[in-house]
Amino acid sequence: MTISVVLVDDQALLRMGFRLVLEAEDDLTVIGEAADGHAAVQMVAATEPDVVLMDVRMPGMNGIDATRQITASHPRTRVLILTTFDLDEYAFEGLQAGASGFLLKDTQPAELAGAIRTVAHGDAVVSPRVTRRLLEIFAGWESFGQDLAITPTRPGGRNPEAAAALPHLTHREVEVLLAIAEGLSNGEIAARLVVSEATVKTHVGKVLAKLGLRDRVQAAVYAYQNGLIQPHEPAAGQPPTQI
Repeated sequence: MTISVVLVDDQALLRMGFRLVLEAEDDLTVIGEAADGHAAVQMVAATEPDVVLMDVRMPGMNGIDATRQITASHPRTRVLILTTFDLDEYAFEGLQAGASGFLLKDTQPAELAGAIRTVAHGDAVVSPRVTRRLLEIFAGWESFGQDLAITPTRPGGRNPEAAAALPHLTHREVEVLLAIAEGLSNGEIAARLVVSEATVKTHVGKVLAKLGLRDRVQAAVYAYQNGLIQPHEPAAGQPPTQI
């Protein structure tokens, strides 16, 4: 199956570079380009692409507002935010607006193509090294004024009372949701639960459907915001747990 892509960036040279990379892939095709958010919204409405590569800072409508409009009006279309820095606050706002992940503009061609395939198939793309920072921003933990460690697999890290408040999820589905919140891939979840990746993918799909979520990023945020997994202060002299 060919995956259709729309490129959105106010720099024509960057769009040309991305086009050259993607058109070298047999299963990816660029069906449109836009130089600002307004044009991107119109282009998506006209072409209904599978994936949009979206720049953040553009004249007129920025990429965040365009992402919000696109994901609200075209739920089948996935958006990948393009950013220069991996801790770009605007990239995180894009995830809140409904994007399925973000990529650095200097991402290697193979990684770019792989990320597009990933989101086109319903998963999210967020670098593990910034997952923790992402969750801090979504959960509002900056207000604590201190560095917090996330310890979902240690005693006390999980909140069984909050998990029990989800009667519409089965026990196994709750386990999968908690694993997603730790940033585990389908393969890692399968190894932990001793099941196949296909089974995990089925459970992930059911979790997203039952909770009304778009992708794994929203599932992870949901788990933290609803107290299924709680942050802890790191022990003296110990670095925070990275997820």
